[in-house]
Amino acid sequence: MNGHQRVQDDEGSAARLLALSDGVFAIAMTLLALDITLPDGLDPAGFRQALGDVMPNVWAYGLSFVVIAAFWRGHHQIFRYAREVDGTVIRIGLLCLGLIALMPFPTTLLAEYGDLPQSVAVYSGAVAAVGAAQLALTVVMWKRPWLGSTPLPDPVARNDVADLASTVLVFAVAVPLAFVSPTGAKLWWAVLIPVKSMTGRRGKRLRAAAQQLGAQ
Repeated sequence: MNGHQRVQDDEGSAARLLALSDGVFAIAMTLLALDITLPDGLDPAGFRQALGDVMPNVWAYGLSFVVIAAFWRGHHQIFRYAREVDGTVIRIGLLCLGLIALMPFPTTLLAEYGDLPQSVAVYSGAVAAVGAAQLALTVVMWKRPWLGSTPLPDPVARNDVADLASTVLVFAVAVPLAFVSPTGAKLWWAVLIPVKSMTGRRGKRLRAAAQQLGAQ
């Protein structure tokens, strides 16, 4: 089959894995907001103080929501043409979901102790770990075209790999950088904004070209 040997270990439906994934992503996103609360019965001065105190939680929530949403979107792109999954895909997929489910914990650390290097390092490491798991999942699905209805075009796959590799690299570098300067490490995350913009535009062009080629 196109020079590939079909893997037969524990195959199943990609739709079932995606359904589980959607649930895990949704729960993780919801748990992010649990720390955003204010005490009852505050006077105006206490309310203003409490509102100011909770803003780091709001900032951390917004950051992690964007991060998890980006991983969710990437997760669906990985399985866009998949019909089946094998044991390797299931194991890596579950690892990715386990790391996503853990994200509320480093988010809380970042919100409560964002000025400490350990908190920034843990958060950076957590995002790098999720990115590495999703990168592995992308490569595995790319190299198993028999699992999908349509093989993932090599240019699209390479762009997706570069996109995830940039996430892993930036957040991995931020881990040691956090012990030099926690603020500097958080500013370093912003490097991903232009990188993601570039890979995102390129990915759209490559996917559109692949669809046009497939329609011919």
